[in-house]
Amino acid sequence: MVAVRRNPRAKRLILRVDHVGGHPVLTLPARTGLARGERFVTDHLAWLETQIGGMAPTTPLADGSVFPLRGEPCRIRHRGGRGLVRLEANGGTTLLTVPGEPEFLTRRVTNWLKREARHDLEVAAMRHASAIGREVTGLRVTDPKSRWGSCSPEGVLTFSWRLILAPPRILNYLAAHEVAHLQEMNHGPRFWALVEKLCADQYEARDWLNREGPALSAIGRRS
Repeated sequence: MVAVRRNPRAKRLILRVDHVGGHPVLTLPARTGLARGERFVTDHLAWLETQIGGMAPTTPLADGSVFPLRGEPCRIRHRGGRGLVRLEANGGTTLLTVPGEPEFLTRRVTNWLKREARHDLEVAAMRHASAIGREVTGLRVTDPKSRWGSCSPEGVLTFSWRLILAPPRILNYLAAHEVAHLQEMNHGPRFWALVEKLCADQYEARDWLNREGPALSAIGRRS
């Protein structure tokens, strides 16, 4: 099934694969008919099959699943009853123990990961903002489909909660990147020089995201 979206600003048809949901998305300009969109998809079926076939396998956030937490393997264990989601060590293995009814396990794990991501991102963003004498007016943690972070003209930073899955140096780079936009609202030479000042290993972090980002997007994705 292909999701269809209309974008009044689009000047051409765009077909892509949503790496979070794992499904194709077709963007149509305002005056383009559905029939033309269907022909466009049909003409690009081979490309679409290749893209979907090359996606990272889905890792569900379910009992027994192993996923990366701050770059290290962590196993989910459902234990029922009441209580809080907790990290525990068991014979050298990190466990995320999740109480409650089984049908709410995925939601509870996701909410816990979002809280952890917010904490780590707030610490990193405030440290970088202090280093350049700028102020973060707000910080949001969501699940954007096409970017890891953004900065609004008002100084509000938005990040993907999935950064908590990556090694801390990757989260630190994204925090530095978006904080740099508080001073340079562009991607010009001065912006990248500022990012380099805040995060000396920015190039390694960018390479890691390009290489491993699709796998992070597949975690918790519905198959």
